[in-house]
Amino acid sequence: MASAPQQLPLFYNGLEPLSSELHANYRIRPANVAPFLRGQHAIPLTVEEFPLAQRFMPIVFSAGEDPVPLALMGLNEGVNVFIDAEGKLTEENFYVPAYVRRYPFMLARLRPDADELSLCFDPTSDTVGAFDEGDALFDGSEPTELTRNILSFNESFEQAGQRTAAFAQELRELELLMEGEVSIQHEGYEQPFVYRGFQMVNEEKLVDLRGDQLRKMAKSGMLPLIHAHLFSLALMRDIFARQVRLGLVPQPTLTV
Repeated sequence: MASAPQQLPLFYNGLEPLSSELHANYRIRPANVAPFLRGQHAIPLTVEEFPLAQRFMPIVFSAGEDPVPLALMGLNEGVNVFIDAEGKLTEENFYVPAYVRRYPFMLARLRPDADELSLCFDPTSDTVGAFDEGDALFDGSEPTELTRNILSFNESFEQAGQRTAAFAQELRELELLMEGEVSIQHEGYEQPFVYRGFQMVNEEKLVDLRGDQLRKMAKSGMLPLIHAHLFSLALMRDIFARQVRLGLVPQPTLTV
């Protein structure tokens, strides 16, 4: 899921390689708010996160030829029902996707032809900089334990991203993905709200797979992940209800 600096991913306004020479006095300070999450309704998810995320958010796949798993924090663009106006979580017990937790850091190729990924950060973030407070990123010319842990987390995330891409590719090869559609009838409205613009696993095709295919998927751990995705879709109605309670009148379109 790492992207080249010239193709900035979600949340990032810039990318700068972390350097002991340029950032020797940089620190990272904790934050209990994530203003960059306000208005973000779809967050990339790795397959390892399905079992935890499916308890709180619907998991769908983006449209197109290269589907990406997404955790829905809202059903419409500009709507996040779990984040308040200040960027603070409204739930105490909630799973925050790793894609969010890695910000403002990420691994990226400094040049399109580079073989290695470098640890970079978003220089526009207000959590990393030459502050008087916070935890140091370097001790002299050496990275601190904190920085080594940040690097390790991002390496694990990159590996998980590769496994996620392979999972999505296998779903495509098995032709298990279909255009998704969820219809929600809300009191006071004659017509139901129909949400489209995403992909989901076709349960009928899943059931019709050959026995050897299903056994292979069960052994690889793929089948439980598919079930987690399918179970999570029931939460679409919960997200809808949250939007109604917040006075955010849902619109019958979902673009991910």
